[in-house]
Amino acid sequence: MKMETSAKLYSLNYSNVKTYLFALLFVTGNIALPQLCHLVPYGGPTLLPIYFFTLIASYKYGFRVGLLTAILSPVINHLLFAMPTAAVLPAILIKSTLLAGAAAIAARTVKSVSLLAVLGVVLSYQIIGTAFEWILVGDFYAAAQDFRMGIPGMLIQWFGGYALLKAIAKL
Repeated sequence: MKMETSAKLYSLNYSNVKTYLFALLFVTGNIALPQLCHLVPYGGPTLLPIYFFTLIASYKYGFRVGLLTAILSPVINHLLFAMPTAAVLPAILIKSTLLAGAAAIAARTVKSVSLLAVLGVVLSYQIIGTAFEWILVGDFYAAAQDFRMGIPGMLIQWFGGYALLKAIAKL
């Protein structure tokens, strides 16, 4: 199995209309996927669906598309469905933003779709995000929820993110 795939990776500017079109596409995915996952008991905290398309957006289309996706997805989900709740929204926004940055840096550095790079992205935003969440909530046990419950979601981000990025690598 080839663990690295050459890919067309972009870094779109805010002045480019494609930035907003791609962000809209990925935000839509980050609205639909959590709704599906919330049909499963504890689907949100277990599957971590709000992050999936942020990973794809930022890795493939750069930090600006990723950042728009990272911020708009949780906010719109909160406004439409009250999920994530207001109490966890700041932590999710921090983790989403960290994910957008980590994915963009990894893609720019590696210049390909790499299983190891995607793993590094997932672990880095989760570890750093957990530290920020710990500061926010003052409770390490609560802050480490993604590591207690969200391992399936992290695995989906790692393998599913890699598979989707590989599938769209030449686009």
